[in-house]
This record gives sequence, structure tokens and C-alpha cells, in this order.
Amino acid sequence: MSYLLGKTFEEIVQIVQEQKLPQYIAKQICEWIYKHDVSDIADMTNLSKKIREFLRTNYSADSIPYSKEVISKDSTRKYLFRYDNNVFVEAVLIFDKKRATLCISSQAGCRMNCSFCATGKMGLIRNLTAFEIINIYRTLNNRLAEINATKREENSPSSISNIVFMGMGEPLDNFEEVIKSLQVLTCDWGYALSAHRITISTCGYIPKLKDFLDTTNVDIAISLHNPISEQRKSIMPIEKAYPITKVIEILKQYDWTGQRHLTFEYICLKNLNCNTPHVNAMAKLLNGLACRINLIPFNTIPDTPYIGATKEEMTIFAEKLKAKGFNVTIRQSKGQDISAACGLLSAKQN
Repeated sequence: MSYLLGKTFEEIVQIVQEQKLPQYIAKQICEWIYKHDVSDIADMTNLSKKIREFLRTNYSADSIPYSKEVISKDSTRKYLFRYDNNVFVEAVLIFDKKRATLCISSQAGCRMNCSFCATGKMGLIRNLTAFEIINIYRTLNNRLAEINATKREENSPSSISNIVFMGMGEPLDNFEEVIKSLQVLTCDWGYALSAHRITISTCGYIPKLKDFLDTTNVDIAISLHNPISEQRKSIMPIEKAYPITKVIEILKQYDWTGQRHLTFEYICLKNLNCNTPHVNAMAKLLNGLACRINLIPFNTIPDTPYIGATKEEMTIFAEKLKAKGFNVTIRQSKGQDISAACGLLSAKQN
């Protein structure tokens, strides 16, 4: 049984055309799935019984529920999803005043093997399909509505306001399915979310970087973590194949002064990447780019030699970068007590 959820308009048009039906029926199906959140094909009342019977025989409009919810003391919520062949993935809801941000996954595991990341230590289990990615959004958007109805708090978000592809996996390593999911999220026939409320995080997977920048208009965050190539290689193996200097060359071909934003993510490791040489190397590397630098506290994972920089050290580092003209923020880690913070997702079932 194939799922309708996660299919693009073009894919649904193909289904309709194969049955020699008018194309407008594809639009009606999209409206039921993405606008009206229908999970039972029988409820698609403006379709004939014959069409509904065909769809019910061959497709499902349903979604897969999460199998576990864990709530942090800071209100962050982590969700475990179980997909085919006992593949487990995690997603996180992060709350900040009126904003509810979904940290979504694109792969089960990751093959980039960054040494400071629990997901990287899993290795790549498999790519997620567009259905599995969109299933996370739909399920947790509905869950958020339930939470809001229960809490009844003024100004509490009732729907997901922002999406960051910063969960498990390297999005550009699952390019086709991620692009399809972005179409579902942003196109008028889909959920019609603003592209500028969505951010894709990549460690700099060059084979698909330019295609991604040309195909989409969502924001992008580059996992930098060290501007000095030899040092970056020791914590991010991707530097050996796709140097950060080459990534920057591609990024400099685009205009970042408008609505589309470019961010560099930087986990601060004590005595390793927050010193004056790194400030100077960053200034040289990112010269001429309109960007933001997001400093991130290191969240300790098992079997790692790293220690996070202190708040004071991060503040000093931030001030030095600001003196070079950079727009710098220090991210507040949330969900640490439930292993939901940056670098901690590992899809543990217990």
C-alpha cells in the first residue's frame, strides 16, 4: 500500500492520468490531504465513489503515529517514530514564546561521521522517504494542536511556525526526497509554508549544494565548527572530500543580502576551536559573505574526548568575532535532559 501523504502534485497528477481522469481531480486530492488533513479517503466527498474506491484499494491517506513522547523540564518535546523494518528516527519540538520549531530528520542515522555527533556514530541506516519526512510534520503539527487545546495558554503556539532540517541525517545526502518534502511544505497545492521559515542544515555536501541552492528558496545553515582545514578534518571527515573553502566558493555565487539567510553553525569545543587563530581564519574564510554565525554549546556524547567551552569562553569568542564585523548569536541549548539538544539524537528506544 502506497501513501498519498508526501506525494507531490506532479506525482498525484500521474496517478490521475493513468486512470484517464481529469487533472483537476489531482488538485482535489491534494486539497484533501494537505489543506483538510483528511486521513480517510472515504471522506473525500467531492470525488466519485468509483475514484474513492480506486484510491482506497491502492493508496492510504493515513499517517504513522509517533511511538514515544518525552518531555524536557524546559518544555522541549522529543518524539520517536518507528518506520518499516524497525527503522527508528527522532524529531524535536522546541518552544520559544509564540514560536514552535520542529527539528526534523531526513535520514535514519548519518554517514558523515562527525566526531562530536551521536547521530554520526550510528552510521547511515537508510534515507527517509518524502512520506516519512512529511509524516513527522503532519503528526507533530496535529500533536501541537492537541497540546495547545489542553494547555489553553494565551499566545501558546497552536501550529508549527518554523522547521529546521537539523535532526538526524545530512539532508543533501538524501537530495531527491528532501526536495520533494520541501515542495509539499512550501507549494500552494501543499501546506503553503513560507520558505523563509524553513532552514536546511548541511555539513557542506558539495555534490548537491548548487542544485539545492538553485532549486529551493529556503534558508541554509552550514555546519562549520572549524575554519582551519586541517583541524576541521579531525572532527568532520567530509572536509577531506569537500573542503570548506570549496563550499564557500559556491556560496559566494549567490546573493545573501535579501530574504534568504545564510548561517554558519559552530559548536564550541574547549581549547580546540575558539581561539584567536580561529577568529582570524573565520574572518578570512567568510570575507564578503552576508551571514550569521551561530555559536552552539557542546552537548557531551558517550565515547568522545571533547569538552564544551564555558559560557565565558563562548562570550569572549563571540565578542572577538563581532569585532571582525560578524553578526553572532549564542544558541541556548534546549532539551539536554532528554537527549534532544544539538548532536544528541540517536533514536534510542528506551
